[in-house]
Parts: sequence; structure tokens; C-alpha cells
Amino acid sequence: MKNIIKIVIILISIMVLGPKFINDYVIISTKDKIISEKDYDKLTDIDCILILGAGAWGNSPSPLLGDRLDKGIELYQLGISEKILMSGDHGQIEYDEVNVMKDYALEKNIPSNDIFMDHAGFSTYESMYRAKAIFKAKKIVIVTQEYHLYRSIYIAEKLGLEAYGIAAEEMNYPGQYYRDIREVLARNKDFVKVIIKPKPTYLGEEIPISGNGNITNDK
Repeated sequence: MKNIIKIVIILISIMVLGPKFINDYVIISTKDKIISEKDYDKLTDIDCILILGAGAWGNSPSPLLGDRLDKGIELYQLGISEKILMSGDHGQIEYDEVNVMKDYALEKNIPSNDIFMDHAGFSTYESMYRAKAIFKAKKIVIVTQEYHLYRSIYIAEKLGLEAYGIAAEEMNYPGQYYRDIREVLARNKDFVKVIIKPKPTYLGEEIPISGNGNITNDK
């Protein structure tokens, strides 16, 4: 009986401490790749600024996404990169994150040809996979909120990208507590996923990020 109790305690410890260890490891191993404004000058030869989708409300970005877009546009205007890659969910005709993202940038006078849309960025993993496989990026700056940057950078690096992160301005978004909990689970999931490296939902023809972004237009 004592041995059984010991085994149960060990199994419970693994179940509890394992996910915590993975979560902490993902954060610790990537935090040095999050760049603050004073170190922007260290970012050279960046292929693109990758802005990750975060929900569209009709024809407008959600507050979370709007802050990501504002930061990505700011970085483009500062000359961090000459190209922006908008990666989000456009898996259904009636739901289109990426055109909302592009339209927002166009309203800020960003040239259309410098904006690429990844219509099949259905998850953080798929956005990173496709950034390399489809858009042929090698060195990127990822823009999202800080809590999401750790996992994004970790995935990118494990898929062979040289990745840096710049945090979007953070507000008091409704439901952030639940996003933080979900993110811990997502870090564990993607920790395993980058070991297996499954292909994304869609691949397709290569669209080099060095070219003209209008090739990704679907309107």
C-alpha cells in the first residue's frame, strides 16, 4: 500500500510540475529575444514584421488586434523592416481577419505592395510555419502582446526562424485572466508540437516576402 501511495504521489507531482516546468522554460528561454525600444537599432536585415491576428469585429480589429497593428505599423514607419506580414484566420468567407488587418494599415498610409496577407494563419504555430515555408522569411520581428510573445518566439525558433519579439501596447482587455490561463496550456501544447513538427492545415505555392504583397490580395 505504501508503494502504491508513493507511485500516486510521484504521478501527481509529474502531472502538476511538468506543465509548470514547460511553461517556465518557454518563458525563460525566450525572454531575452523580446526587444525594448532602446534596442531597436540592434534589429537589422529583418525580412518582415509579422503581426498575429487576434479577432475582427465586423470590419474593425478587436482592441487586442488594434494594438498589435498600431505597434507593427509604428515599427514599419521606423524602418525596422520594409515588409509587413499579416497572419490570421480567413478560413471562412464570412470571417476575414487579414483583410481587416490590411485595410487598417492602408488607412494609415502603408503601401499596399509592402503588406502581405497570410490567409491561413489559423494558429500561432501555423503562422510561424507558413512564414518560413510559404513566405520564405528567415529573420522576423513578431508583434503581439507580451504574454503571447514567449510562445510565438519559441515556436519560430524551433521551426528554424531567427525571431525577435516586440510587445504591443497592453490595455486592460476583458477576459485577460482566462487568456493567461489558456496561454499556459498552449505553451505546453506547442512545446510538444514543435518536436513533432506537423504540417499546417494549408501549404501551397511559395510567396517570397521580398516580392510584392499585392500577390496575396483576394479582392
